[in-house]
Amino acid sequence: MTTVPFEQVVTRHGATVLRVCTALLGPDHAQDAWSETFLAALGAYPDLDEGANLEAWLVTIARRKAIDHIRRTSRQARPTAVIPERPGAHYRPGGWERDLWEALGDLPDKQRHAVVYHHIAGLPHAEVAAILGGSPAAARRACADGVAALRRHYLEEAR
Repeated sequence: MTTVPFEQVVTRHGATVLRVCTALLGPDHAQDAWSETFLAALGAYPDLDEGANLEAWLVTIARRKAIDHIRRTSRQARPTAVIPERPGAHYRPGGWERDLWEALGDLPDKQRHAVVYHHIAGLPHAEVAAILGGSPAAARRACADGVAALRRHYLEEAR
């Protein structure tokens, strides 16, 4: 059972959870996933072990909330009178960071999640492996492959 007030947990780890949600869902849906993460965490927090890694626990919840959001939105119909044209490769609404979210979204799931959890959430490879399943070496490899793909993406754009 934990003794730290939940408000302190939100204050300490809120920014990390928001970065994870933004990286997994993009800036348009991150706030909703952040809220859902902390609502779910609030219910389970009193039963959490004293020595639990709160950051890894919250990142795991955020990951599950992001998956729930993706599943929920993929099943929703989006009625429209006009089918929009697909934007060109150089169209960047919202600035440079929108391009980053799109490049992250193009990575295979395991690489994207490994990059987000390690580089954005700051979790060590061992904790990334615990979240994704597999070994720390596999998490390190997925992370390295994801970063390499992002670098190739940006090098191709620079040409």
